[in-house]
Amino acid sequence: MTGADVRAAAAEMTPVLRGTTDRDWTVRAGDLEWSCWTTAAHVAHDLLAYAGQVTGRPDGGYLPFDLRVRPDAGPADLLTVATSAAGVLAAVVDTADPDSRAWHWGPCDPGGFAAMGVAEILLHTHDLTRGLGLDWAPPEPLCAGVLRRLFPDAPDGEPVPVLLWMTGRAPLGDRPRRTAWTWRAALD
Repeated sequence: MTGADVRAAAAEMTPVLRGTTDRDWTVRAGDLEWSCWTTAAHVAHDLLAYAGQVTGRPDGGYLPFDLRVRPDAGPADLLTVATSAAGVLAAVVDTADPDSRAWHWGPCDPGGFAAMGVAEILLHTHDLTRGLGLDWAPPEPLCAGVLRRLFPDAPDGEPVPVLLWMTGRAPLGDRPRRTAWTWRAALD
């Protein structure tokens, strides 16, 4: 996956959530324990952390920094921070040497960090829209890309329900909802 995919995911997130910034973002984000506010801050944090990994190229852990969103930031500002962090990750991935590696539970390429960024945006936008009472589903092409890159063991099927099942957000046919999961970003 590329920076264009990260930008496309952010372009899906922003308009659907922009219309909810006057709502109460202290409600739970879907089935998560986090509030919508905390979930959106988490997305921004992870996107920026992924960008740091790609540029810093550490080989043994995450860089020791965190994004801190001011607690008085409203939902509109928080959404702008998340969109900005997506732009940073996209730009970093686009300019990185595709053969470079950085740590994410092993050596990961820039495309893997892009895929994780897309997954964070899509999955947590799904959580946020559920918490805020909106009917929204992530786009199939981006879900298919995430599945190809991060879930090589995913079953065949339509990308959206398979991704939601792989990440414990929904059952899949007669398969019960997963209670534990992990994606595979590191390369062999």
